[in-house]
Amino acid sequence: MKRTVGDLIREWRKQREISQIDLALRADVSTRHLSFVETGRSAPSRAMVLRLAERLDVPLRERNRLLLAAGYAPEFAEGALDTPRLSLVRAAIRRVLTGHEPYPALVVDGGWDLVEANSGVAVLLEGAPEDLLAPPFNVLRYSLHPRGLAARMVNLAQWRDHVLIRLERQMRAAGDSRLVGLHRELAAYPATNDLVDHEDGVDPDAADVLMPVRILHDGHELSLFSTVTTFGTPRDITVEELHVENFYPADAATEKYLRSGGTGRLGPI
Repeated sequence: MKRTVGDLIREWRKQREISQIDLALRADVSTRHLSFVETGRSAPSRAMVLRLAERLDVPLRERNRLLLAAGYAPEFAEGALDTPRLSLVRAAIRRVLTGHEPYPALVVDGGWDLVEANSGVAVLLEGAPEDLLAPPFNVLRYSLHPRGLAARMVNLAQWRDHVLIRLERQMRAAGDSRLVGLHRELAAYPATNDLVDHEDGVDPDAADVLMPVRILHDGHELSLFSTVTTFGTPRDITVEELHVENFYPADAATEKYLRSGGTGRLGPI
């Protein structure tokens, strides 16, 4: 059965763990009117749908869905990144990626498919089988696949837990059904490999603050942690769902290795 706009608003309100009274106060409407909207006794205006969606922090893709359910045209476009309309976004992404070299940085969409990457990701992709690298290249699938990065990961069990928990949070926040199948697939991958987990070369201070991913590359153990960058005021679905993952060295040995071009010998900087 097709769900009404009231059904969807109620689902988002419960998912955000907000009471009717609290949402009514935030949206500056009466609790009675909000109740009528949720039960279908009152048809919300276009402005009301957008106001409630804003207060519930509903993603742009799902705001369009709310509008359609209420009988209105979508508000937010979903443009291809290579169109002139998004040229400023592409330029900003390229500056972030190149400015982060020689450390790895990549851009993914809402489903974790790779959009763009800098030259530093070579340490993450080297030796990967061609079938895993074929587009659409899913970053999370590659990281946990037994023939992907997981085969070189020293702390696979810990990183796997981190990835699955992060994906669960994204599923709850975005309400994106595309992620359900991905989570199911990743959860079925093994949590162990042939590598022996050890702490040699790991900065204990860094490990206390952030959990790095630890991988082997050309006989060296590299330890990396990441930060996430998103666009702050998106009006386009594609732009909202993009995020840049910047990796940083978690210890001095990794920094030296990456800045030396993967030779371990630090040259002029």
